[in-house]
Amino acid sequence: MDAAETIRNSVARVTALRRAAAAHDDLQAANRAVKRLQARRFAGTYADLLESSEYSGAARFFLDELYSDKDYSLRDAQFSRIAGALQTFFPEQVVATAVALAELHALTEELDQEMALAWLAQGGQPSLSETARYMGTWKTVARKDDRDRQLAVVLQVGSELDRLTRKPGLRMMLRMMRKPAEVAGLGALQSFLEAGFDTFAAMAGKGSKAKEFLETIRRREAGWLALLYGPDTVTCETELALCLGKVP
Repeated sequence: MDAAETIRNSVARVTALRRAAAAHDDLQAANRAVKRLQARRFAGTYADLLESSEYSGAARFFLDELYSDKDYSLRDAQFSRIAGALQTFFPEQVVATAVALAELHALTEELDQEMALAWLAQGGQPSLSETARYMGTWKTVARKDDRDRQLAVVLQVGSELDRLTRKPGLRMMLRMMRKPAEVAGLGALQSFLEAGFDTFAAMAGKGSKAKEFLETIRRREAGWLALLYGPDTVTCETELALCLGKVP
């Protein structure tokens, strides 16, 4: 399967999942609740980076573009429309990053949908706290291998964005695409590409800051996976509550 087909199939999968959720008000509400809670968890886990002068841009990019509860429908539609052109006009490394992002997006949406279904099932126990309900939802869905793969692809996308910033002329190419992208109705996708590039370019001249940032993501997310899949539910619930409490 070539890159364009992979991207289109991934976007189609995301669209189908969203339509399935939209057909049921309770499922759609549960999906939003799960996404909001996960975005809050990320914001709490990386509160220090979000406030850091060195890492705030990268942390904000990850939160807004990879862990957010935002509606990405417009960007997805644009992504699908230019899937074929990516292979024609962009370097191989850019195409590989786009494919990884599309596959990550589809996997994340699939996991969130399963989480939403499990969240609804947990809702029959009104005595459960928000954190206990989330933990129960997580353990019901499980899929540890897919969670490990999700984290690996997030780190891969970040690493590739960091590497792309070192490609001579690529930023100029993106800048030259801005007006044609707007005319073609691809503004949301263009903004994402520029934001990702500029975020990592800002760290490129500061030694190994990008690698340190990605290592922090790897270490903390792996820590959360160990807690959420582990047997110590008391510690996990306490840590999750503390993390959510850091979010303004």
